[in-house]
Amino acid sequence: MEKIPMTGEGFSRLSGELKQLKSVERPAVIQAIAEAREHGDLSENAEYHAARERQSFIEGRLAELEDILSRAEVIDPSTLSGDVVRFGATVMLADEDTDEESTYQIVGSHEGDISQGKLSLTSPLARALIGKTIGDTVEVSTPGGGKSYEIVKVDYL
Repeated sequence: MEKIPMTGEGFSRLSGELKQLKSVERPAVIQAIAEAREHGDLSENAEYHAARERQSFIEGRLAELEDILSRAEVIDPSTLSGDVVRFGATVMLADEDTDEESTYQIVGSHEGDISQGKLSLTSPLARALIGKTIGDTVEVSTPGGGKSYEIVKVDYL
C-alpha cells in the first residue's frame, strides 16, 4: 500500500469531512429515503431516486476518504529545514519574464488549492521544483507555453 504524503492541516480537513458525512449527511439522506418511500410508488418517485443517488455519492466519498486517511503519512513541515525544495516547503518564485513573485506551499495531492497558494505535489510545477535549491531556475510547460521561474526563497513553516 502506497503512503500518501499530507500536511496535518490537510489530514484534519479530510477527517472533518469524513465526520460530517458520517454524522450529518448519511443520517439525513437515510431520513430522506424513508420519507420518499412513504409517498408510494417508487418507480415514478423523483424524490426517492434523488435521495438514492445522493446516498450513492455519500457512500462512495466515505470509502474514498477512509482509504486516503488510512494511507496518509502526515508530515509536519516545521520539522524540516534547508534550502532544498521538498514536500511541505513554502517556495517563493520569480517569473523570469515578468519578475512577478508568487509563493506556494507544496502539499499532498488531495490538498492542492492554487487559489490558497497550495500547490499539489503531483502538479507539473511542484514536480519541477522538488530537489532544486535557492537560485535554481526551473522550466515548466503550461497550457499557455513554457514558463521559467527562479527559486528566490525556501521556507519550512
